[in-house]
Amino acid sequence: MAEALFYHLTESRLEDALPPLLEKSVERGWMVSVHLGSEERRDALDSHLWTFRDDSFLPHDIDRGPAGPDSTARQPVLLTLSADAANGSTVRFVVDGADVPALEGCERLVFMFDGHDQGQLDLARTQWKALKADGHTLTYWQQTQDRRWEKKA
Repeated sequence: MAEALFYHLTESRLEDALPPLLEKSVERGWMVSVHLGSEERRDALDSHLWTFRDDSFLPHDIDRGPAGPDSTARQPVLLTLSADAANGSTVRFVVDGADVPALEGCERLVFMFDGHDQGQLDLARTQWKALKADGHTLTYWQQTQDRRWEKKA
């Protein structure tokens, strides 16, 4: 069973909150996939991850990367529209209301949702109920006013 963590964005945008979580994952040696709902959003996030901070380097690729599937399989962070993760990730982020990815081989499933988007809130509630019914361990994190994460449930 995968551990599912729900991150409720209330004070910042996904573009601000996601990169530090990805950096921490890479520092821990985890293979990560980020599942998105559209090519436009995937490509925008791809560009952002190269430039989000002057002193950072976050190695990543997209699921249709120009270097081909061999390169994609080695990337510690893969941005994808697929339910599967070509990089063999054990940590899978679900953002912008994307569908729940395949859970085979998944140890940690991280949902990040915009607290100002009713559609994303409703979807997060639906995903919470479904994963709980399937017996997964769930935790809920909400941003504080200073943009830190506080465990609520």
